[in-house]
Amino acid sequence: MIRRARQDNASKNWAAKLLTRKPARLVSVALANKTARIAWALLARNETYVAGAVAP
Repeated sequence: MIRRARQDNASKNWAAKLLTRKPARLVSVALANKTARIAWALLARNETYVAGAVAP
């Protein structure tokens, strides 16, 4: 994921933006944390993941 973020357009990608300010190892931990939080929220609410959905 970190390699992809470096290749894509940085203005549209959360990880790529973070990579401009932080080292790759820290960004990988932040990405894992974000993914775990999303997974926990989906399981806790019994919902389906929808990419790009905005919370109310």
